Amino acid sequence: MTGQAAYPVPVPKGYRIGPWEVREPLGSGAFATVYAARLTDLPDPELPPMAALKFLATGTRTPRQLRHLRDLAEREVELLGRLRAPRLIRMYDTLTVDDPDHPELDGATVLVLERAEGSLDAVLEHDPRPESGPALLAQICEGMHQLHHAGWLHGDLKPANVLLMADGSVRLADFNMAAELEGTHAYAPAFATPDYTPPELLWPEVDERGTRIRPTADIWAYGVLAHVVLTGTFPLSGGSAEARADAATRYARGVEELRLSPELPEPWRDIVADCLSRTHRERVAHDTASLLRRVEEAAGTSRSARLPRLRPRRWRRPALVAAVVAMAVLGATAVTLALRDSAPTTSAPPTCEKPAVYEDQAHGRGHTAGWNGTWEFTIKRGDGGSQVREAQCLLRYLHGITEVGEVDGDFGPLTHGAVVTFQKRAGLDADGIVGPGTWSALRKADASSAAAP
Repeated sequence: MTGQAAYPVPVPKGYRIGPWEVREPLGSGAFATVYAARLTDLPDPELPPMAALKFLATGTRTPRQLRHLRDLAEREVELLGRLRAPRLIRMYDTLTVDDPDHPELDGATVLVLERAEGSLDAVLEHDPRPESGPALLAQICEGMHQLHHAGWLHGDLKPANVLLMADGSVRLADFNMAAELEGTHAYAPAFATPDYTPPELLWPEVDERGTRIRPTADIWAYGVLAHVVLTGTFPLSGGSAEARADAATRYARGVEELRLSPELPEPWRDIVADCLSRTHRERVAHDTASLLRRVEEAAGTSRSARLPRLRPRRWRRPALVAAVVAMAVLGATAVTLALRDSAPTTSAPPTCEKPAVYEDQAHGRGHTAGWNGTWEFTIKRGDGGSQVREAQCLLRYLHGITEVGEVDGDFGPLTHGAVVTFQKRAGLDADGIVGPGTWSALRKADASSAAAP
């Protein structure tokens, strides 16, 4: 285990647990270490060939530490086991290490997670103000809304807990501080990241159930995160986390003003200011549903890779064509067209069973199955849309692959298997990835004639 002593849970390369073989470390926090892993047994349609194994040291430590770590692990397992949403990292399985020969690992809890390419934190280290920042923030807000809508709080929203997938799409992760709402509040462990903690929780009262926390704590954290992504700086002054925490306390008491960076784009100033309102009572007016609409509008009108939210000039006759990829695509060329605020001028809006084609003078031809769609030109350059639902619609209703399961927006094993079935039928590389070739073929009624562009 040479070279891994710095990790909370050092695991040697090649270590086997269940059907997985541990590869290189991907990242580490205070209580866990994440490793790349590959599936070593026969292909399993329920599991991906590569995954991320999150090892939590729940088997060794003092009794008090163990209670705390087990609580953190149980929170994450419970949330990921109950919630499935496009912007939340997916958990495939949980394992427990049973290995007395390795006492430092014996009893550790292991989460088998969807593998990401890296974190937003790593991106910001190389590019403090990424061009795709507004589009990233829109998806982060969407993930936060999905959590709150399901009755959960994240509790530790920060760049290190925002993951980017291979296609550039966002996943929220690290839910060991998450808490389920009980009415207007929840209880979380007495631990947080000071720079992203609202003033009222910096020195909270803690009882036997933990710290009382409300959804507005995530709203505050999102305001800080947005300021960091868009300006490369924190919204409160100070050369250290402690100094910034002191500034946040003075701000909450009304003895210091919030001085947002002049580099903050104008459409975002009101959003960030509202998220960073002094008190919980002031923040409570800005829930994630209303915040998401504002963020999407700001991301759409700012100078970023995200295209403006255009309304189609007219509906053409319904046709079973649409555009889709498995996940949202960001980077420098991400686009998502949302039509949910538009009403068709002729005929009924497109549905899953009856998608539609539309055109715009500026951007040309586009496709939609429901209220979300993708421009034709983005597919030609290798980008894609954001709705797994659209892929499921096309697989089920255009190509008759009912094994896709429910049209629920969850790119799970059934959808992955249906994509592989379609790719085999269309003569494509059956890798289960919805790339440009599969994208193009999904639009064609005759799958047997489909070919990669």
